[in-house]
Amino acid sequence: MPCDSCHLLLLRIPHPSPNAVFPHPSSRPPSPSISQRQVFSGPIVTLKVFEDNVLVREFLEEKGNGRVLVVDGGGSMRCAILGGNPVQQAQNNGWAGIIVNGCIRDVDEINGCDIGVRALGSHPMKANKKGYGEKHVPVNIAGTRICDGEWLYADSDGILISRTEISV
Repeated sequence: MPCDSCHLLLLRIPHPSPNAVFPHPSSRPPSPSISQRQVFSGPIVTLKVFEDNVLVREFLEEKGNGRVLVVDGGGSMRCAILGGNPVQQAQNNGWAGIIVNGCIRDVDEINGCDIGVRALGSHPMKANKKGYGEKHVPVNIAGTRICDGEWLYADSDGILISRTEISV
């Protein structure tokens, strides 16, 4: 269950009972979708960083093939770990969306992109560029454990995580 202090609304469909959903009433979704695509879904790729965006950029340079990058930025509100140029590249490379447990920048530029982007907020300061972080590791956002290969479904009501693909 999500924690009381987080701003992301994450719902998990537990395995093996795919019809059970457990919302947490004190969690709230991030600000309305930052990009023009409000509804998106796809298999998850995870990344854990803190105030550093080198690995974020590296991931988004790869072909996305409809995947969603889930970045646990530790909830930092001190700098942006995602900006307009990498989001544009992600759109061009076929990523379905990007979820950031942290801040982004270049909101107007991102808003013009046809890719789903959610974050805790925006910040004008750029992140460090040291390359620190962990790829393909389980991350915990809003008290929800998220792993590579799980599925993410996002719309204007929030974000749902499932261990398997579901038909919607």
